[in-house]
Amino acid sequence: MATQKPTGMTWQIEPALGGRWRSMRGPGGREWLAEHPAMRPARVAVTPGDGFVDLGGLEECFPTLAGALDHGDAWDRPWTEGADGWLTLAGDDYQLSRRLASAGDAVVADYRLVAHPGFRFVWAGHATIEVSEAAQLVAPDGHRTRLWVEHWRTWPDLDVREGLWPAPAGARLDELGRDGTANFLMLLGLAAIKVRDGRDEFRFTIDAPGQPIAMGVWRNLGAWPPEAPYRSVAIEPAIGWHFDRDQAGPGEVGIVPAGGEVTWRLTISATT
Repeated sequence: MATQKPTGMTWQIEPALGGRWRSMRGPGGREWLAEHPAMRPARVAVTPGDGFVDLGGLEECFPTLAGALDHGDAWDRPWTEGADGWLTLAGDDYQLSRRLASAGDAVVADYRLVAHPGFRFVWAGHATIEVSEAAQLVAPDGHRTRLWVEHWRTWPDLDVREGLWPAPAGARLDELGRDGTANFLMLLGLAAIKVRDGRDEFRFTIDAPGQPIAMGVWRNLGAWPPEAPYRSVAIEPAIGWHFDRDQAGPGEVGIVPAGGEVTWRLTISATT
């Protein structure tokens, strides 16, 4: 496990477990990433192609978030640590690398994807967060939002709705209490989102020139899984406007350009 201490932030990563981020503490010492310790044995035992194990933390989902590959195939393979500070995963038809660094009070993750020109992909940083039931999502009112209602029940005939934030389908979705619902949504084209929990805030920003960006939210407030529902909230900065690259429409996935390389940056900060 690798540990770094940037100004005002502390993080821990696990290269052997898909490069996952196990911990991220803000300048006041608050832990923002949720973890489910009872799931660690199953997560450690994962082999490529297994179904997703919800241990929590931030999981790297690539080259899709869902569909034929459950949360992609980057999360269930070990990443290699290089002397230059980059973690790298050599996939079947791509190479994905990530390097973390501090930038003032934030942690910055730089990504580099090398693949053949025209390679289609969805990437998401699946960050399960530890927040109270009084927490709120903060995004611009009126922003275009795509909502998949109970998508695990309706697969593959998905119930997809579009509207304006914070109530794209009638009910407000910025509140994170336990209301017995579960859905996935994306704020399309949005570069930044934050979570406010009392006086504390946790902010995600993505910069991916030339690619369709979004802020995804897995908002499970006590409906999933049906046999033993629990509450979990994940913020998922993304490249792509659909969680399944095979179902996404034209212009709704990342595309590797003629040079064979894509770079992007994720910045995460917290204030107290």
